[in-house]
Amino acid sequence: MARYDFASDNTAGAMPEVMQALTAANDGFAAGYGADHVSKAAGDAIRALLDVDAEVRFAASGTAANALTLAALAAPHEAVACHEHSHIATDETGAPGFFGAGVGLITLPGASGRIEPAALAEALARPDQPHWQSAAALSVTNTTEYGALYDEAALKALIEPAKAAGLKVHLDGARLANAAASGFDVKAVGRLGVDVLVLGGTKAGSTPTEAIVLLDKSLSRRFGARLKHGGQLTSKARFLAAPWLGMLEDNAWASRAGHANAMAKKLAALSPFKVVHPVEANAVFVEMDEPTLKRLHKSGWFVYRFIDGTVRFMCSWATTDESVEAFAAALKAL
Repeated sequence: MARYDFASDNTAGAMPEVMQALTAANDGFAAGYGADHVSKAAGDAIRALLDVDAEVRFAASGTAANALTLAALAAPHEAVACHEHSHIATDETGAPGFFGAGVGLITLPGASGRIEPAALAEALARPDQPHWQSAAALSVTNTTEYGALYDEAALKALIEPAKAAGLKVHLDGARLANAAASGFDVKAVGRLGVDVLVLGGTKAGSTPTEAIVLLDKSLSRRFGARLKHGGQLTSKARFLAAPWLGMLEDNAWASRAGHANAMAKKLAALSPFKVVHPVEANAVFVEMDEPTLKRLHKSGWFVYRFIDGTVRFMCSWATTDESVEAFAAALKAL
Protein backbone atom coordinates (compact mmCIF):
# COMPACT_ATOMS: atom_id res chain seq x y z
CA MET A 1 0.00 0.00 0.00
CA ALA A 2 1.32 3.44 -0.93
CA ARG A 3 2.22 5.88 1.82
CA TYR A 4 1.15 9.50 1.40
CA ASP A 5 2.99 10.96 4.38
CA PHE A 6 4.91 13.46 2.24
CA ALA A 7 2.58 13.86 -0.76
CA SER A 8 0.81 16.91 0.69
CA ASP A 9 -0.09 18.56 3.98
CA ASN A 10 -3.67 17.72 2.91
CA THR A 11 -3.12 13.99 3.38
CA ALA A 12 -2.86 14.13 7.18
CA GLY A 13 -5.90 13.89 9.39
CA ALA A 14 -7.13 16.64 11.68
CA MET A 15 -5.25 17.62 14.82
CA PRO A 16 -6.79 16.58 18.17
CA GLU A 17 -7.66 20.18 19.09
CA VAL A 18 -9.88 20.39 16.00
CA MET A 19 -11.69 17.15 16.71
CA GLN A 20 -12.33 18.21 20.29
CA ALA A 21 -13.73 21.55 19.12
CA LEU A 22 -16.01 19.82 16.62
CA THR A 23 -17.31 17.50 19.33
CA ALA A 24 -18.05 20.48 21.57
CA ALA A 25 -19.80 22.33 18.74
CA ASN A 26 -21.98 19.31 18.06
CA ASP A 27 -23.82 19.74 21.35
CA GLY A 28 -27.37 21.05 21.15
CA PHE A 29 -29.06 23.27 18.58
CA ALA A 30 -27.77 26.41 16.90
CA ALA A 31 -28.80 28.92 14.27
CA GLY A 32 -27.81 28.17 10.68
CA TYR A 33 -25.83 29.89 7.94
CA GLY A 34 -23.25 31.49 10.22
CA ALA A 35 -25.62 33.16 12.68
CA ASP A 36 -24.63 30.73 15.44
CA HIS A 37 -22.61 31.27 18.62
CA VAL A 38 -19.73 29.07 17.40
CA SER A 39 -19.22 31.13 14.24
CA LYS A 40 -19.27 34.34 16.28
CA ALA A 41 -16.69 33.01 18.73
CA ALA A 42 -14.45 31.77 15.91
CA GLY A 43 -14.68 35.15 14.18
CA ASP A 44 -13.70 36.85 17.44
CA ALA A 45 -10.72 34.48 17.80
CA ILE A 46 -9.51 35.28 14.27
CA ARG A 47 -9.91 39.02 14.81
CA ALA A 48 -7.86 38.70 17.98
CA LEU A 49 -5.19 36.65 16.20
CA LEU A 50 -4.77 39.33 13.54
CA ASP A 51 -5.60 42.31 15.79
CA VAL A 52 -8.01 43.69 13.20
CA ASP A 53 -11.60 44.86 12.90
CA ALA A 54 -12.85 42.69 10.06
CA GLU A 55 -15.80 40.62 8.90
CA VAL A 56 -15.08 36.88 9.04
CA ARG A 57 -16.86 34.21 7.00
CA PHE A 58 -16.04 30.55 6.44
CA ALA A 59 -15.76 28.36 3.35
CA ALA A 60 -15.07 24.67 2.89
CA SER A 61 -12.56 25.12 0.07
CA GLY A 62 -9.54 27.33 -0.46
CA THR A 63 -10.27 27.47 -4.17
CA ALA A 64 -13.79 28.75 -3.52
CA ALA A 65 -12.56 31.22 -0.92
CA ASN A 66 -9.92 32.60 -3.29
CA ALA A 67 -12.22 32.75 -6.30
CA LEU A 68 -15.14 34.35 -4.51
CA THR A 69 -12.99 37.00 -2.85
CA LEU A 70 -11.13 37.84 -6.06
CA ALA A 71 -14.50 38.22 -7.76
CA ALA A 72 -15.33 40.83 -5.12
CA LEU A 73 -12.11 42.75 -5.87
CA ALA A 74 -12.07 42.82 -9.67
CA ALA A 75 -14.79 43.32 -12.27
CA PRO A 76 -15.18 40.96 -15.25
CA HIS A 77 -13.32 43.36 -17.55
CA GLU A 78 -10.39 43.61 -15.10
CA ALA A 79 -7.57 41.35 -13.93
CA VAL A 80 -5.68 40.17 -10.86
CA ALA A 81 -1.88 40.39 -10.81
CA CYS A 82 -0.30 37.29 -9.25
CA HIS A 83 2.75 35.05 -9.39
CA GLU A 84 2.88 32.83 -12.47
CA HIS A 85 3.01 29.71 -10.25
CA SER A 86 0.48 30.86 -7.65
CA HIS A 87 -2.35 28.53 -6.74
CA ILE A 88 -4.94 30.78 -8.40
CA ALA A 89 -2.96 30.68 -11.66
CA THR A 90 -2.03 27.01 -11.82
CA ASP A 91 -4.23 24.91 -9.57
CA GLU A 92 -7.78 26.25 -9.51
CA THR A 93 -9.10 25.23 -12.93
CA GLY A 94 -10.11 28.73 -13.96
CA ALA A 95 -12.24 29.27 -10.84
CA PRO A 96 -11.29 32.96 -10.39
CA GLY A 97 -12.38 33.67 -13.95
CA PHE A 98 -15.52 31.58 -13.55
CA PHE A 99 -16.71 33.13 -10.29
CA GLY A 100 -15.51 36.54 -11.49
CA ALA A 101 -17.51 36.21 -14.73
CA GLY A 102 -14.38 36.61 -16.82
CA VAL A 103 -11.85 38.18 -14.42
CA GLY A 104 -8.37 37.71 -15.90
CA LEU A 105 -4.97 36.97 -14.40
CA ILE A 106 -1.75 38.87 -15.08
CA THR A 107 0.99 36.41 -14.15
CA LEU A 108 4.35 37.67 -12.91
CA PRO A 109 7.73 35.96 -12.45
CA GLY A 110 9.88 35.69 -9.35
CA ALA A 111 12.17 33.18 -7.65
CA SER A 112 10.61 30.50 -5.40
CA GLY A 113 7.09 31.86 -5.86
CA ARG A 114 7.82 35.39 -4.64
CA ILE A 115 6.76 38.11 -7.09
CA GLU A 116 9.66 40.13 -8.44
CA PRO A 117 8.95 43.80 -7.55
CA ALA A 118 10.29 45.01 -10.90
CA ALA A 119 7.84 42.73 -12.71
CA LEU A 120 4.96 44.13 -10.69
CA ALA A 121 6.13 47.68 -11.41
CA GLU A 122 6.13 46.91 -15.12
CA ALA A 123 2.59 45.54 -14.92
CA LEU A 124 1.39 48.56 -12.96
CA ALA A 125 2.94 50.89 -15.53
CA ARG A 126 0.88 49.46 -18.39
CA PRO A 127 -1.60 52.06 -19.60
CA ASP A 128 -5.30 51.32 -19.43
CA GLN A 129 -6.58 50.26 -22.82
CA PRO A 130 -9.95 48.94 -23.94
CA HIS A 131 -8.16 45.99 -25.59
CA TRP A 132 -6.88 44.22 -22.47
CA GLN A 133 -7.78 43.60 -18.84
CA SER A 134 -5.95 46.00 -16.55
CA ALA A 135 -5.06 45.01 -13.00
CA ALA A 136 -7.61 45.84 -10.33
CA ALA A 137 -6.12 43.65 -7.60
CA LEU A 138 -2.86 42.07 -6.48
CA SER A 139 -2.77 38.56 -5.04
CA VAL A 140 0.19 37.43 -2.95
CA THR A 141 0.75 34.09 -1.20
CA ASN A 142 2.51 33.54 2.14
CA THR A 143 4.16 31.11 2.34
CA THR A 144 4.51 30.71 -1.41
CA GLU A 145 3.77 27.61 -3.46
CA TYR A 146 7.47 26.77 -3.07
CA GLY A 147 7.48 27.16 0.70
CA ALA A 148 9.32 30.48 0.58
CA LEU A 149 8.56 33.13 3.18
CA TYR A 150 7.68 36.75 2.51
CA ASP A 151 8.74 38.90 5.44
CA GLU A 152 6.82 42.10 6.16
CA ALA A 153 9.28 44.28 4.24
CA ALA A 154 9.04 42.10 1.14
CA LEU A 155 5.24 42.23 1.19
CA LYS A 156 5.32 45.97 1.76
CA ALA A 157 7.51 46.38 -1.34
CA LEU A 158 4.71 44.82 -3.38
CA ILE A 159 1.62 46.08 -1.61
CA GLU A 160 2.58 49.76 -1.32
CA PRO A 161 2.95 50.38 -5.08
CA ALA A 162 -0.14 48.28 -5.78
CA LYS A 163 -2.23 50.33 -3.36
CA ALA A 164 -0.77 53.56 -4.73
CA ALA A 165 -1.95 52.47 -8.18
CA GLY A 166 -5.48 51.92 -6.82
CA LEU A 167 -5.39 48.12 -6.62
CA LYS A 168 -7.05 46.04 -3.93
CA VAL A 169 -4.91 43.36 -2.23
CA HIS A 170 -5.72 39.69 -1.68
CA LEU A 171 -3.53 37.49 0.51
CA ASP A 172 -3.70 33.75 -0.03
CA GLY A 173 -2.81 32.48 3.41
CA ALA A 174 -3.39 28.77 2.83
CA ARG A 175 -0.11 28.20 4.71
CA LEU A 176 0.00 31.39 6.75
CA ALA A 177 0.36 29.20 9.84
CA ASN A 178 3.72 28.01 8.49
CA ALA A 179 4.71 31.61 7.78
CA ALA A 180 3.78 32.56 11.35
CA ALA A 181 5.82 29.65 12.68
CA SER A 182 8.79 30.92 10.66
CA GLY A 183 8.60 34.37 12.20
CA PHE A 184 6.05 36.29 10.14
CA ASP A 185 3.95 38.53 12.39
CA VAL A 186 0.35 37.87 11.32
CA LYS A 187 -0.64 41.23 12.81
CA ALA A 188 1.27 42.76 9.89
CA VAL A 189 -1.64 41.79 7.61
CA GLY A 190 -3.66 44.73 8.90
CA ARG A 191 -0.70 47.13 8.87
CA LEU A 192 0.13 46.27 5.28
CA GLY A 193 -3.26 47.27 3.91
CA VAL A 194 -4.47 43.83 2.82
CA ASP A 195 -8.13 44.03 1.82
CA VAL A 196 -8.98 40.31 1.93
CA LEU A 197 -7.15 37.45 3.63
CA VAL A 198 -8.00 33.81 2.99
CA LEU A 199 -6.74 32.23 6.20
CA GLY A 200 -5.89 28.57 5.77
CA GLY A 201 -7.16 25.96 8.17
CA THR A 202 -7.21 22.77 6.11
CA LYS A 203 -3.48 22.59 5.36
CA ALA A 204 -2.70 23.68 8.92
CA GLY A 205 -4.28 20.51 10.26
CA SER A 206 -8.03 21.03 10.31
CA THR A 207 -10.97 19.32 8.75
CA PRO A 208 -11.94 21.37 5.64
CA THR A 209 -12.28 25.04 6.60
CA GLU A 210 -10.87 28.31 5.32
CA ALA A 211 -11.58 31.67 6.95
CA ILE A 212 -12.41 34.60 4.68
CA VAL A 213 -11.27 37.75 6.48
CA LEU A 214 -12.72 40.91 4.95
CA LEU A 215 -10.45 43.63 6.29
CA ASP A 216 -12.12 46.05 3.89
CA LYS A 217 -15.51 45.78 5.55
CA SER A 218 -17.26 47.45 2.62
CA LEU A 219 -16.82 44.12 0.83
CA SER A 220 -19.17 42.45 3.32
CA ARG A 221 -22.22 43.99 1.64
CA ARG A 222 -24.14 41.07 0.13
CA PHE A 223 -21.15 38.79 0.72
CA GLY A 224 -23.47 36.19 2.21
CA ALA A 225 -25.35 36.20 -1.08
CA ARG A 226 -22.01 35.81 -2.90
CA LEU A 227 -21.25 32.75 -0.78
CA LYS A 228 -24.70 31.32 -1.42
CA HIS A 229 -24.37 31.91 -5.16
CA GLY A 230 -21.03 30.08 -5.08
CA GLY A 231 -22.37 27.13 -3.09
CA GLN A 232 -20.37 28.05 0.01
CA LEU A 233 -23.05 29.32 2.40
CA THR A 234 -23.14 26.20 4.56
CA SER A 235 -26.29 25.59 6.60
CA LYS A 236 -24.50 23.96 9.55
CA ALA A 237 -21.82 26.63 9.48
CA ARG A 238 -20.76 25.97 13.05
CA PHE A 239 -18.86 22.92 11.79
CA LEU A 240 -16.72 25.14 9.53
CA ALA A 241 -16.16 27.62 12.35
CA ALA A 242 -15.53 25.25 15.27
CA PRO A 243 -12.09 24.03 14.11
CA TRP A 244 -10.79 27.57 14.50
CA LEU A 245 -11.65 27.56 18.18
CA GLY A 246 -9.58 24.41 18.59
CA MET A 247 -6.69 25.69 16.51
CA LEU A 248 -6.46 29.16 18.05
CA GLU A 249 -7.33 28.68 21.73
CA ASP A 250 -3.81 27.57 22.67
CA ASN A 251 -2.12 28.58 19.38
CA ALA A 252 -2.05 25.02 18.05
CA TRP A 253 -2.48 26.55 14.55
CA ALA A 254 1.03 28.03 14.66
CA SER A 255 2.77 25.66 17.08
CA ARG A 256 1.85 22.57 15.06
CA ALA A 257 2.91 24.41 11.89
CA GLY A 258 6.24 24.98 13.62
CA HIS A 259 6.54 21.22 14.03
CA ALA A 260 5.81 20.73 10.31
CA ASN A 261 8.48 23.30 9.45
CA ALA A 262 11.01 21.56 11.69
CA MET A 263 10.28 18.21 10.06
CA ALA A 264 10.88 19.76 6.61
CA LYS A 265 14.25 21.10 7.73
CA LYS A 266 15.19 17.68 9.07
CA LEU A 267 14.13 16.00 5.83
CA ALA A 268 16.08 18.52 3.74
CA ALA A 269 19.19 17.84 5.81
CA LEU A 270 18.82 14.07 5.27
CA SER A 271 17.90 14.20 1.59
CA PRO A 272 20.49 12.76 -0.82
CA PHE A 273 18.90 14.79 -3.64
CA LYS A 274 19.72 18.43 -4.33
CA VAL A 275 17.30 20.81 -2.58
CA VAL A 276 16.24 23.50 -5.06
CA HIS A 277 14.21 26.07 -3.10
CA PRO A 278 14.86 27.58 0.34
CA VAL A 279 13.34 25.46 3.11
CA GLU A 280 11.56 28.19 5.05
CA ALA A 281 8.32 26.40 5.87
CA ASN A 282 7.03 22.83 5.54
CA ALA A 283 8.04 22.06 1.94
CA VAL A 284 11.16 20.49 0.42
CA PHE A 285 11.73 20.59 -3.36
CA VAL A 286 14.43 18.41 -4.91
CA GLU A 287 15.89 17.55 -8.29
CA MET A 288 14.83 14.04 -9.31
CA ASP A 289 14.58 12.49 -12.76
CA GLU A 290 11.47 10.61 -13.88
CA PRO A 291 12.87 7.04 -13.67
CA THR A 292 13.96 7.69 -10.08
CA LEU A 293 10.57 9.14 -9.18
CA LYS A 294 8.88 6.04 -10.59
CA ARG A 295 11.17 3.84 -8.50
CA LEU A 296 10.23 5.87 -5.43
CA HIS A 297 6.55 5.30 -6.18
CA LYS A 298 7.16 1.58 -6.64
CA SER A 299 8.97 1.47 -3.30
CA GLY A 300 5.72 2.53 -1.62
CA TRP A 301 6.07 6.29 -1.23
CA PHE A 302 3.93 8.68 -3.29
CA VAL A 303 4.93 12.29 -3.95
CA TYR A 304 4.22 14.75 -6.77
CA ARG A 305 6.29 16.32 -9.48
CA PHE A 306 5.71 20.06 -9.19
CA ILE A 307 5.11 22.91 -11.65
CA ASP A 308 8.79 23.76 -12.13
CA GLY A 309 9.84 20.14 -12.67
CA THR A 310 11.11 19.53 -9.16
CA VAL A 311 9.71 16.85 -6.87
CA ARG A 312 7.92 18.10 -3.77
CA PHE A 313 7.99 16.65 -0.26
CA MET A 314 5.46 18.17 2.15
CA CYS A 315 5.47 17.85 5.92
CA SER A 316 2.44 18.35 8.14
CA TRP A 317 1.45 18.70 11.77
CA ALA A 318 1.29 14.89 11.89
CA THR A 319 4.74 14.16 10.41
CA THR A 320 6.93 12.21 12.81
CA ASP A 321 10.69 11.96 13.20
CA GLU A 322 10.38 8.24 12.48
CA SER A 323 8.57 8.82 9.18
CA VAL A 324 11.16 11.41 8.11
CA GLU A 325 13.95 8.96 8.85
CA ALA A 326 12.16 6.12 7.04
CA PHE A 327 11.51 8.29 4.01
CA ALA A 328 15.09 9.55 3.97
CA ALA A 329 16.31 5.95 4.06
CA ALA A 330 14.05 5.14 1.09
CA LEU A 331 15.48 8.12 -0.81
CA LYS A 332 19.03 7.00 -0.11
CA ALA A 333 18.19 3.47 -1.24
CA LEU A 334 17.25 4.85 -4.68
